[in-house]
Amino acid sequence: MRHGAFIVLTLGAMALAAPARAEPRTAYVTLVLQAFAAKVECPGTDVVYQDLVKKAQEMQQPDGTTETVRKAIAYMLTGGKMGERGNDELMQEIAIAVQSTDMDQRRLGMPTWCETQKSSLAGFIRSKS
Repeated sequence: MRHGAFIVLTLGAMALAAPARAEPRTAYVTLVLQAFAAKVECPGTDVVYQDLVKKAQEMQQPDGTTETVRKAIAYMLTGGKMGERGNDELMQEIAIAVQSTDMDQRRLGMPTWCETQKSSLAGFIRSKS
Protein backbone atom coordinates (compact mmCIF):
# COMPACT_ATOMS: atom_id res chain seq x y z
CA MET A 1 0.00 0.00 0.00
CA ARG A 2 2.87 2.37 0.74
CA HIS A 3 4.21 1.81 -2.75
CA GLY A 4 0.84 2.71 -4.28
CA ALA A 5 0.76 6.01 -2.40
CA PHE A 6 4.35 6.73 -3.46
CA ILE A 7 3.48 6.08 -7.10
CA VAL A 8 0.46 8.39 -6.91
CA LEU A 9 2.54 11.14 -5.28
CA THR A 10 5.33 10.70 -7.82
CA LEU A 11 2.93 10.83 -10.77
CA GLY A 12 1.24 13.90 -9.30
CA ALA A 13 4.59 15.68 -8.91
CA MET A 14 5.56 14.74 -12.46
CA ALA A 15 2.30 16.16 -13.77
CA LEU A 16 2.91 19.44 -11.97
CA ALA A 17 6.45 19.63 -13.31
CA ALA A 18 5.46 18.78 -16.88
CA PRO A 19 5.88 21.61 -19.38
CA ALA A 20 2.79 23.47 -20.54
CA ARG A 21 1.10 21.76 -23.44
CA ALA A 22 -0.45 23.31 -26.47
CA GLU A 23 -4.17 23.85 -26.31
CA PRO A 24 -6.10 21.39 -28.45
CA ARG A 25 -6.16 22.24 -32.12
CA THR A 26 -9.91 21.62 -32.14
CA ALA A 27 -10.46 24.84 -30.15
CA TYR A 28 -8.35 26.76 -32.64
CA VAL A 29 -10.10 25.17 -35.64
CA THR A 30 -13.46 26.26 -34.23
CA LEU A 31 -12.16 29.80 -33.67
CA VAL A 32 -10.90 30.09 -37.25
CA LEU A 33 -14.07 28.59 -38.70
CA GLN A 34 -16.26 30.98 -36.72
CA ALA A 35 -14.14 33.97 -37.75
CA PHE A 36 -14.45 33.10 -41.44
CA ALA A 37 -18.15 32.25 -41.03
CA ALA A 38 -18.68 35.70 -39.51
CA LYS A 39 -16.91 37.25 -42.51
CA VAL A 40 -19.27 35.45 -44.89
CA GLU A 41 -22.51 35.55 -42.89
CA CYS A 42 -22.35 38.90 -41.06
CA PRO A 43 -22.59 42.00 -43.25
CA GLY A 44 -19.68 44.42 -42.93
CA THR A 45 -17.40 41.95 -41.13
CA ASP A 46 -13.83 41.08 -42.01
CA VAL A 47 -11.22 38.70 -40.56
CA VAL A 48 -8.03 39.94 -38.91
CA TYR A 49 -5.80 37.17 -40.24
CA GLN A 50 -2.64 38.30 -38.44
CA ASP A 51 -4.43 38.12 -35.07
CA LEU A 52 -5.48 34.54 -35.86
CA VAL A 53 -1.81 33.74 -36.49
CA LYS A 54 -0.87 35.37 -33.19
CA LYS A 55 -3.58 33.36 -31.37
CA ALA A 56 -2.22 30.14 -32.88
CA GLN A 57 1.21 31.01 -31.48
CA GLU A 58 -0.30 31.78 -28.06
CA MET A 59 -2.05 28.41 -28.15
CA GLN A 60 1.31 26.81 -29.02
CA GLN A 61 0.12 25.53 -32.37
CA PRO A 62 2.80 24.64 -34.94
CA ASP A 63 3.88 27.31 -37.42
CA GLY A 64 1.63 27.34 -40.46
CA THR A 65 -1.44 26.08 -38.57
CA THR A 66 -3.57 29.10 -39.48
CA GLU A 67 -2.97 28.71 -43.20
CA THR A 68 -3.42 24.93 -43.10
CA VAL A 69 -6.72 25.29 -41.25
CA ARG A 70 -7.91 28.12 -43.52
CA LYS A 71 -7.18 26.09 -46.66
CA ALA A 72 -8.84 22.96 -45.25
CA ILE A 73 -11.96 24.95 -44.27
CA ALA A 74 -12.14 26.43 -47.77
CA TYR A 75 -11.71 22.95 -49.26
CA MET A 76 -14.52 21.50 -47.17
CA LEU A 77 -16.96 24.35 -47.63
CA THR A 78 -16.45 24.61 -51.41
CA GLY A 79 -16.56 20.89 -52.09
CA GLY A 80 -12.89 20.88 -53.04
CA LYS A 81 -13.05 23.80 -55.48
CA MET A 82 -10.84 26.01 -53.31
CA GLY A 83 -8.21 25.44 -50.64
CA GLU A 84 -6.44 22.19 -49.91
CA ARG A 85 -7.62 19.06 -48.21
CA GLY A 86 -6.15 18.60 -44.76
CA ASN A 87 -5.33 15.29 -43.12
CA ASP A 88 -8.25 13.15 -41.95
CA GLU A 89 -7.99 14.34 -38.34
CA LEU A 90 -8.13 18.02 -39.35
CA MET A 91 -11.05 17.42 -41.70
CA GLN A 92 -12.94 15.69 -38.87
CA GLU A 93 -12.22 18.63 -36.54
CA ILE A 94 -13.54 21.02 -39.18
CA ALA A 95 -16.66 18.91 -39.73
CA ILE A 96 -17.42 19.03 -36.00
CA ALA A 97 -16.81 22.79 -35.89
CA VAL A 98 -19.11 23.28 -38.88
CA GLN A 99 -21.87 21.24 -37.23
CA SER A 100 -21.65 23.11 -33.92
CA THR A 101 -21.51 26.50 -35.67
CA ASP A 102 -24.50 25.63 -37.87
CA MET A 103 -26.42 24.53 -34.79
CA ASP A 104 -25.58 27.78 -32.97
CA GLN A 105 -26.63 29.83 -36.00
CA ARG A 106 -29.98 28.02 -36.24
CA ARG A 107 -30.57 28.17 -32.49
CA LEU A 108 -29.75 31.87 -32.13
CA GLY A 109 -30.75 33.11 -35.58
CA MET A 110 -28.20 34.85 -37.80
CA PRO A 111 -28.62 38.41 -36.48
CA THR A 112 -28.08 37.29 -32.88
CA TRP A 113 -25.27 34.92 -33.86
CA CYS A 114 -23.49 37.77 -35.65
CA GLU A 115 -23.85 40.07 -32.65
CA THR A 116 -22.52 37.32 -30.37
CA GLN A 117 -19.51 36.81 -32.63
CA LYS A 118 -18.61 40.50 -32.51
CA SER A 119 -17.86 40.17 -28.80
CA SER A 120 -16.64 36.58 -28.62
CA LEU A 121 -14.30 37.01 -31.60
CA ALA A 122 -13.21 40.58 -30.84
CA GLY A 123 -9.70 40.96 -32.18
CA PHE A 124 -10.18 38.26 -34.80
CA ILE A 125 -12.97 39.96 -36.71
CA ARG A 126 -13.63 43.67 -37.31
CA SER A 127 -15.98 45.93 -39.19
CA LYS A 128 -14.92 46.47 -42.78
CA SER A 129 -13.42 49.90 -43.36
